[in-house]
This record gives sequence, C-alpha cells and structure tokens, in this order.
Amino acid sequence: MRILVADDEPEFSGLVVEALLKENYVVDLAENGADALELMRIGGFYDLVVIDWSMPPPTGIEVVRTWRRQGLDVPVLMLTVFKEASDKVAGLDAGADDYLTKPFSVAELLARVRSLLRRRGRPSARLCAGDLELDPSAHRASVAGREIELTPRELEVLKYLLERLGKVVSRAELAERVWGEQDGEMSNVIDVILSRLRRKVDGSRAERLCRLVNGRQGRLEETAEQDVVDAGPEVVSDAVGELANMAAGGFKTSSATWAT
Repeated sequence: MRILVADDEPEFSGLVVEALLKENYVVDLAENGADALELMRIGGFYDLVVIDWSMPPPTGIEVVRTWRRQGLDVPVLMLTVFKEASDKVAGLDAGADDYLTKPFSVAELLARVRSLLRRRGRPSARLCAGDLELDPSAHRASVAGREIELTPRELEVLKYLLERLGKVVSRAELAERVWGEQDGEMSNVIDVILSRLRRKVDGSRAERLCRLVNGRQGRLEETAEQDVVDAGPEVVSDAVGELANMAAGGFKTSSATWAT
C-alpha cells in the first residue's frame, strides 16, 4: 500500500512517516502543498493521503479541493488543529474522507488509516431505496435518474444507512462507524450532513421522499408523499424503502427509528 504524507512540520511528519513505515506501508513525504500536488501528478497511484490542513499556501484543504476537481478519488485523512464543528464540516466538504485532530496517538492514526484503506478495497454493489440509487464504487447517487452531487462524507453516511434498512441506527452509531468518533464530539457535524442529505435528495419538489415528522424529524420513503405529522417522536412505518429520520431529532430506516 502506498501512502502520501504531506506536512510542513519535520518533527511531526517524521513521526507519522515512521509509524507508517513500521506497519510496512510504502510512504512518500511532501513538505508542502505544492510538493503534494506534484507528487500526485508524477507519482501515479496512491492508496491513501495523510495531509495537514494548515500548511502554507497551497494549504492542505486547497490541495484536496484541487484533487477533487481533477476527479481524483484517493481517500484523504486530514490532520488539523481545528476542533470546531464548522471547521470539520469545511474539511469534509472540501473532499476529505476523515479527519484527525492534533494531538493524537499513533494507535489512533493507524486505526484511521486501516479504516480508510478497508473502505477503498471493499467492493460495493448498488444500493437502492425507491427511486434513490447509490453506486458506492463510482461514488455516484441519483434520485429518479437525476444525479445528485454528494461530498465523500455524505456518500459514506448514505451508504451506511442504505446498508442497514430496517434496523435502528443511532447518532452514536453513525459517529463511531462512519467517523470513528464519540457521539458527543460529532453531533453537530452529523446533524449538518443529515440535513444536507435531506435537501439534496428531495430538492424543491412538493412531494418528498424525506417526510417531516413532528416538524423536526423526517424519513425517506419508497414512495414520495406530502410532509406529515405523527403522534410521537419515534414513528414506525411499514414503507418498504423508508430510509431516514434526517433532522436533529432522529434517523429512521425501513421500520425503525434513529434514537437520540
């Protein structure tokens, strides 16, 4: 496995490279954003990139945006000192697949690396719920044949939920399984991404796959219907393709509710 590490702090990058080499990864090191872009251009295929957000321009986040515009889908682990939810969302929206806040342990770094490499190597079949279709291998999603643009993290969340139709999915489970984080650190980020998914899936159409429940919660169904109000915060439906409670209150799959 080939990994590109990009960081402008020699002492820190040296520790990261040493840890990866001990795990028998092949590692290339870029000391700035320009070198990272050049190594990707001439170096061929990388299985993973570990890149620092705060390098001098071009910054890590600018480098990742450039790669995504070029159509490169290499998994990216973003290293950052920023801890605010808005910063994390910005990094994910730029195209990072995961992030790790400094300081961190070598064990956690290696766990994130293994997780991203597993995702890349895992073959994925198309996943469907009603007229919503996700092709994980091609990183594409569509509703009624209309392709919708999703960030890498939104794709991961949608894929995880589609794979678990009919089962309870909690916010804590999403935080752990998709981000490798504890729920308390991720609630705001998860809510933002779920809200964006709901908007992207339904757009402006009057009849929605994602149905509002009690004005706060929603669910994505096999058949589009008008928004409804149900009696309680947790609603069980018989819809075969029901996917979600996508707002802050909960997330719902086929016949179960995302518990907060």
